[in-house]
Amino acid sequence: MTPTPTKPAIADRISLISVSSTMKVMADADKLRREGVDVVDFSAGEPDFITPDNICNAAIDAIHAGYTKYTPAGGTAEIKAAVVARHKAEFGTDYKPSECIATVGGKHVLFNYTQALVNPGDEVIIPVPYWVTYKDIVNYAGGKCVFVETDEQEGFNLTAAMVEKHVTPKTKIVIINSPSNPSGAVVTNEEFEKIYHLTAKRGIYLITDECYSHFLYDGKPYSVASIPNSKPTVLVAGTVSKTYAMTGWRIGYGLAPEPIIGAMMKLQSHSTSNPTSIAQKAAIEALNGTQASVPQMLAEYRKRRDFIVPRLRQIPGVTCSMPAGAFYAYPNLRGALDKGGIKTPLEFADRLLKEANVAVVPGEAFGTDHHVRISYATSMKEIERGLDRIHKFVESLG
Repeated sequence: MTPTPTKPAIADRISLISVSSTMKVMADADKLRREGVDVVDFSAGEPDFITPDNICNAAIDAIHAGYTKYTPAGGTAEIKAAVVARHKAEFGTDYKPSECIATVGGKHVLFNYTQALVNPGDEVIIPVPYWVTYKDIVNYAGGKCVFVETDEQEGFNLTAAMVEKHVTPKTKIVIINSPSNPSGAVVTNEEFEKIYHLTAKRGIYLITDECYSHFLYDGKPYSVASIPNSKPTVLVAGTVSKTYAMTGWRIGYGLAPEPIIGAMMKLQSHSTSNPTSIAQKAAIEALNGTQASVPQMLAEYRKRRDFIVPRLRQIPGVTCSMPAGAFYAYPNLRGALDKGGIKTPLEFADRLLKEANVAVVPGEAFGTDHHVRISYATSMKEIERGLDRIHKFVESLG
């Protein structure tokens, strides 16, 4: 007798998180490509540049030297020293290696922070639009997301006054990603300092997600961790993924007080163990070696931004704020929705992929109702082809 299939007994906590929208769109686009469809992919949040040769060679040398064994769970002393030195050189901070952890990408350090700090019922303040993962990792930890709406007419700029309105006795953490994914908004140094003083005097942790810190179109990169005596409450989340075109290498890092680093290392020792030994060697070279590739990438991103935003604004019913950093455009489709039976960005993105073979990420993933995210970390040729297709698609809706 054949047993009757039973429904898998999935743990309740998994229902607290959703599938990453960016990963889903990338997978859908990849499936079409494998079927022979000519897809223009604006979904991937990763540089289209090749990892610089000096970094690749460091990994190759590590392999040939037999550097393929376990390392300490939180990363080697060498990578911690490299992270601390680079952050000091860029921002004037004074972290010790004991205040550093190396992780399996930037997403991993953010997950570790929330798991180590958030208790059930704790509130975490998150500006909107937000990176997709913030909401899910807070929910997974049992926390409550408190969303701060920003003004698109002001370029999605965040201010301390906006944050202060949402602070309660239950607030545990404020998460700020500047430059922002998906909007490209940048918190001014002055407002960042005000937010720090607001949180510090209340004993609230301030996570600064510095994933895109080097891709700033005006002014110099900034870290709120550079404020004197800010170490007790400022938690740095960093990564080599975007800065050095190393997304697949999966190396991130955290800079925080030793007790928090210790808690994160405890968690990491029972989850991933160490980041890949070879990738650590590559990241050390990235941090210690020449930084010439960074301004070169930024110059190319600037050229693409200055093309893509005016071009998006030519599409009927579409508006778009000018990103001040990162490599994303976040156009507003309010005037284009409700045409052809399309009600939401999710429906728009789905039909755009199926009918025009262009992949974008719907704004619902980032907490807004009228936007899609377009990554311009791709060639000018692809940007031109993709925007032409989007324009034609919108016009076809009537």
